[in-house]
Amino acid sequence: MASLRQLSALGLRKAIAAGEVSALEAAREYLGAIDELDGQLHCFNQVHRDRALERAGAIDRKRAAGEPLGPLGGLPLAIKDNICTAYGKTTCSSKILADFHSPYDATAVSRLEAAGAVVLGKTNLDEFAMGSSTENSGFAPTRNPWDVSRVPGGSSGGSAAAAAARLCAAALGSDTGGSIRQPASFCGVVGLKPTYGRVSRYGLVAYGSSLDQIGPIARNVGDAALLLSVIAGHDGSDSTSLDRPVPDYLAELDKPLKNLRVGLVSEFHSQSLWPEIRQAVDRCAEAFGAAGAAVTEVSLPHSRIDAGPDGILSSYAVACYYVVAMAEASSNLARYDGVHYGHRTAKPVKDIIELYCRSRAEGFGQEVKRRIMLGTYALSAGYYEAYYLKALKVRRLIKNDFDAAFAKCDVLLGPTTPETAFPLGAKTADPLTMYLSDVYTISANLAGLPGISVPAGLSRENLPIGVQLLSGAFNEPVLLRAARLLEVALGPAPAPPLAGSN
Repeated sequence: MASLRQLSALGLRKAIAAGEVSALEAAREYLGAIDELDGQLHCFNQVHRDRALERAGAIDRKRAAGEPLGPLGGLPLAIKDNICTAYGKTTCSSKILADFHSPYDATAVSRLEAAGAVVLGKTNLDEFAMGSSTENSGFAPTRNPWDVSRVPGGSSGGSAAAAAARLCAAALGSDTGGSIRQPASFCGVVGLKPTYGRVSRYGLVAYGSSLDQIGPIARNVGDAALLLSVIAGHDGSDSTSLDRPVPDYLAELDKPLKNLRVGLVSEFHSQSLWPEIRQAVDRCAEAFGAAGAAVTEVSLPHSRIDAGPDGILSSYAVACYYVVAMAEASSNLARYDGVHYGHRTAKPVKDIIELYCRSRAEGFGQEVKRRIMLGTYALSAGYYEAYYLKALKVRRLIKNDFDAAFAKCDVLLGPTTPETAFPLGAKTADPLTMYLSDVYTISANLAGLPGISVPAGLSRENLPIGVQLLSGAFNEPVLLRAARLLEVALGPAPAPPLAGSN
């Protein structure tokens, strides 16, 4: 048999179920790859070696006894380190939570393990999921397995790089403004952001509560559909989780889509878009047309990207997102004060206010501090109406644009990112240019819609290019089938050069 790490998650699941390979062998091979490669990549904050081997052994014993293994029986997976696990630590890649032990598992983690998954460890991210490059981690940046001098994207950069480098069969990330789709694009894997409310947020450490969603990062569309089928569904512990039936996402994945209508978003072909990525989007539109889909141009007016006289790009969606997200971050992160949660300063203080100030100053990184301050300002007296309330109104307009587009189309096609993976340090001095890395992804979060990034070839520099598909709320079955159609038309995505010696 070929290396276990060359198998897709579906392929490995089949091999384990058939007894061709044991779950313990699979876990050991992936753990060996982590030992070999993670020193260069820093995908993982923690590796739970003993626990993973113990669970893999238990799965093998179940198989030997003739017991059902579950839909993920024996698959070695990774979990983004802002998703709570009752074992190990949940740090959010922040010094303020460097020693935090969650008392419970997130619902998504519980569902994975109930389905037979083997969790290898927790992956690195931008601190509290605030960033687009994983350079804002409080521990160390993650590097892109296609070129270790470049970023993997963010904030789920550790999960995307681990999936691409074959350090796990698939991973969970979280997406607040593109944090699954953008790193998936940069690392040449599939990243799926579900509809808001499709997957429970219980146990996901909150950044922007009206925007955050947990979703899968995998090597292909089928593997992403497999993970979504396990983690999706209503959860009484999460008031934002909607009680709707979960379709069998895998059952009709390869069934042809008749009369598919694909909308090519005109606003996404802006001057910020690299020509190679525009060409990739055009190739994908042609592939849809060749498969019998009707491809038409559609407009999302409030997602338009403009360049001002100073050359700085702007967008209603970007401005709206960063007001809403930072306001929610300001509220959500108020609890990390050295008393209720997190790091407490060891320096002498004269009162509780100084305790709060010192603890937060020592525990939070610069980007988190920036977003807390901007969010607090937007919510403050005299500015709430001018910024936050106005952003909520623009958010409604963005949702209206999508409603109008989906009255004409089943899915929308566009780029995932304006460029390929950039060098480490290239944007850290200019937060605005970093924020614009998510210019094509954030509108879906504002509207609560599902989106998926699919690999669409390599650039001249041998870096992955991703294209994005969006669909209406809870229309993941059509979204996944359209993504699968595109994946088949484009051919298998290649593995990065740094994918181990196995």
